[in-house]
Formats: sequence, C-alpha cells, structure tokens
Amino acid sequence: MIVVTGGAGFIGSHVTDKLIEMGEEVLVIDNLSSGRAEYINPQAELVKLDLTHHESLVEAIKGAEVVWHIAANPDVRMGLEKPDEIYRNNIEATYSLLEAMRKLKIDKVVFTSTSTVYGEAEIIPTPEDYAGVPISIYGASKLACEALIASYCHTFDMQSWIYRFANVIGKRSNHGVIYDFIQKIRRNPEVLEILGDGQQNKSYIYISDCVEGMFAGLKADEAVNIFNIGSEDQVKVRRIAEIVCEEMGVEPEFVFTGGDRGWKGDVPVMLLSIEKLKSLGWKPKYSSEEAVRMAVKDLLSEM
Repeated sequence: MIVVTGGAGFIGSHVTDKLIEMGEEVLVIDNLSSGRAEYINPQAELVKLDLTHHESLVEAIKGAEVVWHIAANPDVRMGLEKPDEIYRNNIEATYSLLEAMRKLKIDKVVFTSTSTVYGEAEIIPTPEDYAGVPISIYGASKLACEALIASYCHTFDMQSWIYRFANVIGKRSNHGVIYDFIQKIRRNPEVLEILGDGQQNKSYIYISDCVEGMFAGLKADEAVNIFNIGSEDQVKVRRIAEIVCEEMGVEPEFVFTGGDRGWKGDVPVMLLSIEKLKSLGWKPKYSSEEAVRMAVKDLLSEM
C-alpha cells in the first residue's frame, strides 16, 4: 500500500491517478481543507484526517510501504496573515508523519518542496546545492520540513526523495496567479489588478511534466535525494495576464500595484537548474508559456 497525504489536492490527486494507473493500492490521507473529494481517484481509499492528529494517523497508515507526503498549506501569501497555519500544516504535520513512519518502520518518503527554499537566489538557473535563505514563511516552513526529513533518514535509516518545484500549474489548481487573474476578470472584465510591476519572471511547469519528473527521480538511490523540477525557461507575469485575457476574450486595463514584487516574501525572479533530474532521462515537454496557456484553458473549463 502507498499513502498519499494531500491526495485530494492539486498535485496529490494527479500523483494518486498515476499510482493507480501503475496498479498500486493507494490510501489518501486528506483533511479536505483545500482539496476536494471529487478529485480523488475512485479506486483510491480516502481517510479524512488531519496529519497532526497523531494517534489516528499511526493507525491509518499501518501497512504502508511508501508515503508520498504532498499535504501542505499551498498558499505562499497565507504566511503574511496566518503564519501559525503554515507552521501547523507544514512543519508540525510533517513531524507527526515522520514520527508515525518511525514507529511503524515505514522507511520511504517522497516529499514535495518548493523553489522558495532558495529565497532570492544569486545564481540563475539555481542548482540544488545552492545555499539559499528563504524570504517567506512558506519557504522557511518547507526548508524546515526538508531538514526534518533528512535528519530522520540519517538517524532512523529511512530514504527520501525531495522535490523542489517551480510554479506547478494545470487541471485542479485552485490558487496562484492564473486562478487569481481569471477570478478578477470574471468579477470585473474592464480592469485587471496585477500585483507587482508585471516584470516578475519565473518558471512554470505543467502538472503532467511535474508528475513524470517525480517518478523519474525515484531512480536515484541515496539516503536523501533532492531534485529541482521546473521548465527550462521563464515567463513574465504581464505575459501571463495577456494570455489569460486572450483566452477569455477580454481587453481590460492593467493596473499594477505593490512595487517590484507581488507581496512580501514573493521572489520576483526564479529559474531552477534541472540538469540533475535530466541526467536520469527526464525533461519537460512544455515551455513555461505553453504550460500557462494550457493551464488557463484547463481552469476556464473547470471554474
């Protein structure tokens, strides 16, 4: 049995689909705070549970061989107003899960991290061995989770695969810049507020490319395996806004707010080096702009 925490969420539901396709028995652990039950593959079993409810978690995952730990609070901006929720849902939940795994002798964990652990990197594209300093509560929480996982691997003979994502977009996403732009235009097609100056330049990866990259990384066999996953190019926020408007058939006035970044903790420039994962035979099929246009079409069909 394979456990997927956060399996009702955006990335977790796609990972669950892939595992089911491979013939695996999957148990989804999700509290449904941001995920949706309808996203869960009908062949997977769902246990509605908060990971911080430790004793219930231990009971739920008995018999598991591998845990894909994808559950987290995905909203980077949440750290501005509710840092306690980021702490509880990311750091405390990860500690509770690792302790449950230790007690049950489950020794393999796959963890979804983020490019924000690098902060404002001075090396672009940024490699995995870059010692960055997070500038957001979210990035700090993910780096703390990485450290906890690595320490458990070395202390308790566990093995991990840690993936630092660029901006993952596509079907079932319910947050982020594309989602926000669509919502704003539907409320007012005459004016589109863009947080920052529109020149923020980042890597975006389509969800199918991301999932394929995660499975490719499992070929690595160190105690702790860390990989970046992203596209090989960037797209600016203003261009994302233009693509959304093109697909929605509107021509609003763009209004820029917030200076050179969208909010405190936002990293204006991001591009990850993916050479390490490419050495295992994976590479993304889509560019950042192609991924954005596909994701816009996906969300317009869903929202």
